[in-house]
Amino acid sequence: MYDTPEHRQLQDTLKRFIDNEINPHVEEWEEAEIFPAHEIFGKLGKLGMLGLTRDPEYGGLGLDYSFSMAMAETLGHVHCGAIPMAIGVQTDMCTPALARFGSDALKRAFLAPAIAGEMVGCIGVSEAGAGSDVAAIKTTARKDGGDYIINGSKMWITNSIQADWMCVLANTSDGPPHRNKTLIMLPMKTPGVSVAKKIRKIGMHASDTGMIYFDNVRVPQHYAVGEEGMGFTYQMLQFQEERLWAAANSLQSLQNCIDWTVEWARERKIYGAPLLDNQAVYFKLAELKSELEALRALTYRAGSLFLAGQDVTELASMAKLKAGRLMRIIPDACLQFWGGMGYTAENLVARLYRDGRLASIGAGADEVMLGIIAKQMGILPGKRK
Repeated sequence: MYDTPEHRQLQDTLKRFIDNEINPHVEEWEEAEIFPAHEIFGKLGKLGMLGLTRDPEYGGLGLDYSFSMAMAETLGHVHCGAIPMAIGVQTDMCTPALARFGSDALKRAFLAPAIAGEMVGCIGVSEAGAGSDVAAIKTTARKDGGDYIINGSKMWITNSIQADWMCVLANTSDGPPHRNKTLIMLPMKTPGVSVAKKIRKIGMHASDTGMIYFDNVRVPQHYAVGEEGMGFTYQMLQFQEERLWAAANSLQSLQNCIDWTVEWARERKIYGAPLLDNQAVYFKLAELKSELEALRALTYRAGSLFLAGQDVTELASMAKLKAGRLMRIIPDACLQFWGGMGYTAENLVARLYRDGRLASIGAGADEVMLGIIAKQMGILPGKRK
C-alpha cells in the first residue's frame, strides 16, 4: 500500500526537489531563523505536492492518504525539522477541515491558492493559556450584522509571520466548551490582525513562529468553515491527520540519524579499533533500529485503517506518542556516540536532537496522548466502561 511504483515516483521527485532546492540552503535559513515560504511553496505547488489528497476541482491530485504519508516520510530527508513542519502545516494541518467541510466559495478563495502554493496558510488554535487543552481557548468571534468580530490572541503559530491566511478557532457563543467553537478563515492582512512578535525557539530555527493578536477583526460570517459550533469537533478530526503526519514524518529522520551514526562509528577509531566494534555501540544501534521499525509498523497500520474510513484516534495518538518519544531517545543515544562532534551546532544529529524535542509537545503533548489512549481504552477516571 505504501510502496507502489506511484509512491516511489512521488518520493523520488520530492527527494530530488529536496536535494536541489532545500538542503543547499538549510544552513542559511537556519541562521536567518526563517525560510522563503512563498518561494518554496510556489515550487512545490507546481509539482503538485501541496494537494496530493485534495479534490482536483481545486487543483489537487485526488490521491488517497497513503500518498500524504509517503510525502511526510520523504520530507525527513530535509536537513532540519523546521521546513518539513512548515510544509506539513500547509498540507495536513490547516487545510483538512477546509477541504472537508468548507463551502465551495471558501475552497476557491483559500484552499485552491494554498494547493497551488500561491498562498501560505497557518492554523490558529494554541494560545498562551491553552495549548494542548483546546477547549480552554479564549479567543472570541461575536456576531455583528453579517460579520464576526474577532478578539484575542494565538501563540506558537507556525508559518504565521509569512502566512496569507489563518484557519482560526474561536468561541462563537457562550455554550459548552466543546460546542461553542467555530473554525473561521481569516486573511492575515485584515485590519486588526497584528504580529506581536516572532518567537525564538531552541530548535526548528528556520520555521517562523509567531504570537498573533486580534483587535476587533471583522470577517464575514460566511468565512466560517462548516457548521457554527462544530469547530472543536472539526479540529479533533484535523488532529488525526496532523498526528499521523507527525509520526510518518519522523521515520526517515530517525533512519537517517541511525545511518549517519553507523557510518561515523565505522570510521571513528577508538583505542585502535572502529567505535562500531564495541558491543555497547552495535547493540544499542540494533535496539534503536528495532524501535524505529515498531513505530513504522504502528504508523502504517494506523494509516491503513484511516484509509479504510475508520476512526484512528487511538492508533494515531499512539503513533504520535511513540514518534515523540523516539525523536528524543534515538537522537540522544546517537549523539552520545559522536562525542564532542555531536555537541557542535552544525552536526545533523545535534540538530535533530534539538528539533525533534518538539514532537513530544506540539499537536498535543505526550501526556495528552496518554489521556486520549486511556479514554479510548475505557480506563480514564469518569470515563470507565
